[in-house]
Amino acid sequence: MDVRELTDETERREAIPILRQLWTDESPADVLAWTGEDDYRCFGGFVDGELVAVAGVLVAGVLHHARHAWLYDLVVDEPHRGEGYGTELLRFVESWADAEDCAFLALASPESKTDTHDYYQRRGYERWGYVIEKEL
Repeated sequence: MDVRELTDETERREAIPILRQLWTDESPADVLAWTGEDDYRCFGGFVDGELVAVAGVLVAGVLHHARHAWLYDLVVDEPHRGEGYGTELLRFVESWADAEDCAFLALASPESKTDTHDYYQRRGYERWGYVIEKEL
């Protein structure tokens, strides 16, 4: 798989149908808008020229925590799931984050996504706490 950053609007538009497989309640316009934000980095995994997976990452230093890369999106196009592309893209993002001097790659996931939690735990990720929020 060839992984590259999706930097221009045309490339990011190509990623929208895949990202919306994760963010089903978001409009294409909203997805396009957040993928174009300055700090958001969007990476695409291509096989034979076809975009098959997308990862969205943001680097942040959060108060007393070490510099983190936050994985907001990791989505493999439905017909290509189970072929190892998600793991390959995740490894790319881990290497990229390390090169960006990040101490951790972290993500938040809804409690109900137990298969997702198992996926990351099998790849060495540890659950260390909770994300607690209140909608305003």
